[in-house]
Amino acid sequence: MSLFLPKLCCKKDIDDVIKGVAEKVLVLRFGRDEDAVCLQLDEILSKTSHDLSNMASIYLVDVDKVPIYTRYFDINYIPSTVFFFNGQHMKVDYGSPDHTKFVGSFKTKQDFIDLIEVIYRGAMRGKLIVQSPIDPRNIPKFDLLYHGI
Repeated sequence: MSLFLPKLCCKKDIDDVIKGVAEKVLVLRFGRDEDAVCLQLDEILSKTSHDLSNMASIYLVDVDKVPIYTRYFDINYIPSTVFFFNGQHMKVDYGSPDHTKFVGSFKTKQDFIDLIEVIYRGAMRGKLIVQSPIDPRNIPKFDLLYHGI
């Protein structure tokens, strides 16, 4: 659990933040406070939050407290990180089938900083999807299962 990052506990809080954060990348980390990988990611997020304060606002969301968004973003693995800009869901091409969220923890602080900078620059140019600057070897791989297809 990060003591330095704000937490969103209900759907209304998340809706207000998505609508209210302007001209910055909104970072929502979905996970659990007691999960080891979430703690690792929280450390990276909290250490970079000050450096990125002009470009990003970072919030933590407990997947158990907001099941409507957990289902909406199809969060099956934690931590999952979702990005917005001016209320618009930003997608990132990580070289995987899922462009809607980053699953797992970033390997380094610099990977996260680089990603936020690319999302910010792309969003300022009106793009809704950007290419990930992260080395593909540093992106966790998960098998996506599609039921009933």
